[in-house]
Amino acid sequence: MSHGTRLGQRGAALLAAMLTVTLVATIAASAVWQQWRNLEVEGAERTRVQAAWLLLGGLDFSRQILRHDARTSGGTDSLTEPWSVPLAEARLSTFLQATNNQSNIDDATIDAAQAFLSGAVVDAQARLNIRNLVSSNALNLPAQRQFERLFERLGLPSAELTLLNQQALAALRSEGKAANAPLLPRTYKELAWWGLSPATLAALEPYVALLPQTTLVNINTASPTVIWAAVDGLDFATAQQIAQMRTTKAFENTADIKQRFPNNQALAAAIGLLDVKTAYFEVWARLRFDDLVVQEKSLVYRQGLSVSTVVRERGAAMPATLLAEGGSAFPGGQ
Repeated sequence: MSHGTRLGQRGAALLAAMLTVTLVATIAASAVWQQWRNLEVEGAERTRVQAAWLLLGGLDFSRQILRHDARTSGGTDSLTEPWSVPLAEARLSTFLQATNNQSNIDDATIDAAQAFLSGAVVDAQARLNIRNLVSSNALNLPAQRQFERLFERLGLPSAELTLLNQQALAALRSEGKAANAPLLPRTYKELAWWGLSPATLAALEPYVALLPQTTLVNINTASPTVIWAAVDGLDFATAQQIAQMRTTKAFENTADIKQRFPNNQALAAAIGLLDVKTAYFEVWARLRFDDLVVQEKSLVYRQGLSVSTVVRERGAAMPATLLAEGGSAFPGGQ
């Protein structure tokens, strides 16, 4: 074998060895990257699950507050009660230390010192209820008039109101059991199924709710706009006066409304549409940890001392103004 041949074989062997090393290194790097990715995905999923459990704990805490309120409020609900005070963003470790539960999260992915919790309880009956539009399989005229006044106040197109009435009647008549009935939404954002424009839904959201049953408007928590829309013939100045008056002393019952406004015929005629207590509340919660933000909104129903969760919406973004303006007044509600 010539010297040149031996050099060629050595070169080929060296090249094969280099290729083998490169291939092994590539496979090893790929395996390491895949393992790292799996660990990251597992960690993110674990953090997400733990965040969901923490938010569930926040929901349970809110239910306890509402249950305690039922024991002590005397049957009225107003903006002067503890449930209406929002929770500004605070470290999760603060709550764990206060309840001596730090050991429960020692092995958790989420560092309690770096996690921040915020939330608020909102009176869902401080708004007009879309379900009120239909009664006995027909449009409810008083409720229809309330929505007409609200659309007028907000400058929304009457065609959208007509669409809302038609879709509500079709979906709520016999609880949507008709063959061609549109889907009955469970949450407010699902009203987009009915064909309402995003602009109209956004404008209505501070003043309108979709609840599982017909409800009355709580005059102790509703915004002046909702009060004005709820009471046909009421002037807006009186609605503002009502909102100001209840900050000093909440209305104790509907007779108290008449007593404070003895000469107001509009209020007297609309007493059957108003109330001073609430059964449906919304609980907004937000957990922030590094770049992870988990938010949800839950609708809860209180009957006596029982507070049950009706529906939970994961990913419902809590408006920043909610914490600034208080629990019951929906952000933007005037």
